[in-house]
Amino acid sequence: MLGITQLKMNTKIELDGDPYVVLQFQHAKMGRGGAVVRTKLKNLKTGATVAKTFQGNDKVQPARLDSRTGQYLYSDGGNYTFMDTGNFEQFTIPSSVVSEQVKLLKEGLEVQLLQFKGQVIAVELPIKVSYKVTETDPGLKGDTAAGGTKPATLESGASVNVPLFVQIGDSVVVDTRTITYVERVS
Repeated sequence: MLGITQLKMNTKIELDGDPYVVLQFQHAKMGRGGAVVRTKLKNLKTGATVAKTFQGNDKVQPARLDSRTGQYLYSDGGNYTFMDTGNFEQFTIPSSVVSEQVKLLKEGLEVQLLQFKGQVIAVELPIKVSYKVTETDPGLKGDTAAGGTKPATLESGASVNVPLFVQIGDSVVVDTRTITYVERVS
């Protein structure tokens, strides 16, 4: 059991049989009253965000999440097939679990698969991933890194703003948490 004062950002807890991750927390002392902790929690199964206030003496159960490495193979309609890199077993995950990260999946990408009670509930991509640019407007002579940006389509199908000097066929590194350009790979 965790005391409420032990809650921090990204702490994973179990409430009402579901796993949650702490997105925000604020410790507040109420004059003569006891301390309270206001939190913003994200349900890892459904993706729903809730606000919950805990009293100072409350306890919460840490979520028992297992993680395994999987390699993305292909999509079939609304399902995504991965291979466990440990035992080479293939399995399918519905699109509801992959959520908005689907536009960043590319064949062969290794991801972390979070499991709760034997069921995959989330797919975590590496923080930085390299992609080839498949479509973008041509740059103009004299464009520099300090200039503006233009939209580019990546090999995964995602769209990201890149500097004007990036051309079709270039490889760029993207931050998968924010879906933003980081750097060009030489």
